[in-house]
Amino acid sequence: MHPDGDSQEGLFFRNELPREVLHRRLRPREEDQRDMRGPYFRDTTAVIHSYPFRRMKHKTQVFFAPRNDHICTRIEHVMHVATIAATICRALSLDGDLAWAIGLGHDLGHTPFGHLGEKILSQLRGLEGFRHEIYSLRVVDHLANHGSGLNLTYAVRDGIINHCGEKFEQSLTPDHTEKDLSAIRRRDRLPATWEGVVVRMSDKIAYLGRDLEDAIQLGLVRSEDIPEVGRRVLGRSNSEIIDSLVNDLIRTSLETGTVGFSDAVYRAFLEVKEFNYQRIYNNPKLTGYHQYFQRILETLFGYLQGLFEQFGPEVERYQREGNTLAARFGDYVGKMQGFYLQEESPPEQVVFDYIAGMTDDYAIESVAEIMVPRQFSAQFDTILTEGF
Repeated sequence: MHPDGDSQEGLFFRNELPREVLHRRLRPREEDQRDMRGPYFRDTTAVIHSYPFRRMKHKTQVFFAPRNDHICTRIEHVMHVATIAATICRALSLDGDLAWAIGLGHDLGHTPFGHLGEKILSQLRGLEGFRHEIYSLRVVDHLANHGSGLNLTYAVRDGIINHCGEKFEQSLTPDHTEKDLSAIRRRDRLPATWEGVVVRMSDKIAYLGRDLEDAIQLGLVRSEDIPEVGRRVLGRSNSEIIDSLVNDLIRTSLETGTVGFSDAVYRAFLEVKEFNYQRIYNNPKLTGYHQYFQRILETLFGYLQGLFEQFGPEVERYQREGNTLAARFGDYVGKMQGFYLQEESPPEQVVFDYIAGMTDDYAIESVAEIMVPRQFSAQFDTILTEGF
């Protein structure tokens, strides 16, 4: 039973904001009263059917543009987060549908090339820092569905923007206050619901062991390299690590009334996290490629901004540029024109949004398309067949 029910366990983690706030949508649209899904499962399906969600299957988790089918991508990660969060919510008598919706939508704002892509694009846009949590809210509120957004509930939107997977807190409790989500610019806020807190913890649980598993498969590290306390307390494999963390979090949460880990498990958690940063995320075999991704995104940004400043909303002019990237960007400009006019967006914002939505592979292919368009060879083949 979820916390709006009558069980004592549910009341232990009761959400204090009223349902009319948690269920409220960004845009007041008349709901179909025959919709049996409920507000949060409806949000889950809206996320799954969106283009930004589909593109996550070709977006980086840690290893850029992986050709190995067994290496984790962003879409697999959000599924792992959602399943872990739903499992924990079931044990704590919380709302699993809400956890699913937040979990599947929490990373929709990730750029190509992971956190590196965020840094590069923020520099090109002249921003102090790019926060994918905040950008994920922009995606679900505005950019998805050609500028109309997904019209998600407040509770899901709050969980998305406040999921902050880069902070490793030992325990958390919600901030049971209604916030102006569109005004959030930093990572210093907490989710308004217990389910949002669970997703925030589940995000870290999901990638700690999986990143290790991928690194071991690629030969970057060995299982025996994992710190001894991590192997002993959490385990060696991804499944063992998830099992240890989830069971400890459930047990500790029920004992303390906050969502968190025991002291011993938390210390092991931090040991393995530090190991991952030193041996995986900052591994020279990965960081050595950063300069190439910098060139790719710089080239795309400069080229597309130049096109937009020259052609503006005149979609047909992009077609005459003679390459697929320009044609697709022109199509994007045409479909999003109403939103950008209303927002009064500068050219660099339009370009930023388009590139931020790219997959790793599409970004790489687009640079190649600028240099030698696909039509280039075809044009000469046509000339030859016509007897030139």
